Order: sequence, then structure tokens, then C-alpha cells
Amino acid sequence: MAGGLASYAPDFAAGYREAGQYAGRILKGEKAGDLPVVQASKFELLLNLKTAKALDLTIPPDVLSIADDVIE
Repeated sequence: MAGGLASYAPDFAAGYREAGQYAGRILKGEKAGDLPVVQASKFELLLNLKTAKALDLTIPPDVLSIADDVIE
């Protein structure tokens, strides 16, 4: 996150694991068309305090406490 204030997005590592599980099921003989479409189940909140300071913003402590990653 170069210069962005905040990001809330799916966890890509979890998505790759789910893709691997799908591939395993297909290799075991299941038809790809029969597999359900799954939405992302895990999301990450990233906050950039350097950008917040440059914009003269204060991030509330409650929001900081739930962030997965904080760039200082």
C-alpha cells in the first residue's frame, strides 16, 4: 500500500488456499461446473499512519485496534 490511507480487501493467501482446494477436488474427479462459487470469507484492514499524518487525520484507537496491519 504505497501512499494509500486504508485498504479493506480479501486476504489473497486465503484465496490461494481455496483455489488449491478447488484444484484438488477437480483432480479427484469432481466436475468443475458442479463446484459452488465461493465468495471471499476473510478480509484484511490495512491502515497507513504516515498518510494519515500527512493529511492531518487522526485514526480512532478503536479502528486501530481492529486493523490487521498498521504502517507507521
